[in-house]
Amino acid sequence: MSFAILSLLEPIAKWLEQAWWAKLQRLGLVVLTCVLILLAVHVVARAVRRAVDDGDENTTSEAERRAETLSAVLNNAARVLVLVFLLLMVLQEFGINIAPLIAGAGIAGVALGFGAQSLVKDVISGFFLLMEDQFGVGDLISIDEKHVGTVERMTLRITQLRDVEGRAHYVPNGSINRVIVLSKEFSKALVDVEVGYDADLDQIFALLETIGVELRKDRPELILEPTDVRGVESFGKDGCTIRTLTKSAPGKQFDVARLLRKRIIERFRAEGIASPIPQRIVHTKTEGDAAATAAPSTD
Repeated sequence: MSFAILSLLEPIAKWLEQAWWAKLQRLGLVVLTCVLILLAVHVVARAVRRAVDDGDENTTSEAERRAETLSAVLNNAARVLVLVFLLLMVLQEFGINIAPLIAGAGIAGVALGFGAQSLVKDVISGFFLLMEDQFGVGDLISIDEKHVGTVERMTLRITQLRDVEGRAHYVPNGSINRVIVLSKEFSKALVDVEVGYDADLDQIFALLETIGVELRKDRPELILEPTDVRGVESFGKDGCTIRTLTKSAPGKQFDVARLLRKRIIERFRAEGIASPIPQRIVHTKTEGDAAATAAPSTD
C-alpha cells in the first residue's frame, strides 16, 4: 500500500521539482537583471564624477557638485524602479495576473495625484531644480531667507541642508520660492573697518590693500583676487566705516573675512592705529548761572 502511494507521489514530486526549478531560474534571472541595472547606473554615475574631477580635494567645482547631485538622484530613482520591477515579476511568476494590478495602480496614482498635490508639487519642483541646475550638493545656499546651510543631499522631493551649528534642515522642494546661492562660481568677503575721524585715510587705504596682497600670497587657494578697498561707506558717531571686498573661492567668503579681520587687527596694532574712541560732550551749569537764569529782568 505504501509502495503504491509512493509511486503516485513520485511523478507529482518530480513535476513540482521541475516547476519550482524553472520558477527559481526565472526569478534568478530577474534578480540578476536588477543587480546589473543597479550596477550599470552606479558605474555611469561614478564615471560622470570622475570625468569632472579636477584632482583638487580642497575645492569643489560647480561641475563636481552637479555631478554629485545627479548621481545621487539617478541612484535613488534606479532603486525605486528596480524594486517595483522585481515585485511585479515575482507576482507574475507566482501566477498572479499583474495587468489589473497595473491598471489599478494607474487609477490609484490619479487619485493620489489629487489627494497628495503637495507631494506631486515637490517632485515636479525637484525635477526643474535639477534640470535648471540652480544648485547642487556642496553648494552654500539660503532658502527664502529662513534656511541657510550647505546642501548635503538632494532628491526629487526634498533638499537637505546642514547649517553652521550642525542642524539638518529638510526642505520640501515644492515650498522653495526663492534661493540665494552663496557659492556660485565665486564669492566675495565683505569686511567693514571703522576708523576715527582724525585718521589718515590714504594711509589706511594703502595699508588695507597691502594686507590683501599679502593674504592672497599666503592663501592662494582661498583668495582669487587682491582686496578691493571701496572707500568710505558710512559715517558714525565716533568714526567712519571703510568697506573692503575680497573675491574668494566658492563658499569660502566667511573664512576669508575672518582671516582678513585678524590680519587687519594685527597690522593696525603694529602701526599704532587705534580704534575710534567714543566721544561725549557734557554740559554743566553752576549755581550762579542757574540763579542768573532764574532772576527776573529789571528792564
